[in-house]
Amino acid sequence: MPVQHFTPRGMLQPAPYHHVAVGTGTRQVHISGQVGRLADGTPVAPGDLAGQVAQALRNTAVGLAGAGASFADVLRLTFYVTRWQPERIGAFMAGVEAVAEEVGLPLPMPPASLIGVEYLFEPDVLVEVEATALLD
Repeated sequence: MPVQHFTPRGMLQPAPYHHVAVGTGTRQVHISGQVGRLADGTPVAPGDLAGQVAQALRNTAVGLAGAGASFADVLRLTFYVTRWQPERIGAFMAGVEAVAEEVGLPLPMPPASLIGVEYLFEPDVLVEVEATALLD
């Protein structure tokens, strides 16, 4: 496996993600921002952060599979969440946990950042997920 995830002793624990990923592969895979929509553009879970997180991760899994990768190959995830406030972490993590087994997302996740933004490309889009993976 070209990617190893871990959290060294002395770093914040527990966290819902690993702090470090080491990649030894040679082929990079970058998945653009995925949102809570079906392939035909139909919105999934309007107004529901957990539901949109789950669908965005499903879409990310489809992109990874298309490149011959999976979440096991992911070096880093970046989540952009509109109108972020710390009290929304429960809904965010509910979306992650609801779909993790289905899409093969390990928990804790690979290194991840959650970035609060005011607005994404359309008002009904609450979250966007980007992934970077490494393959042999």
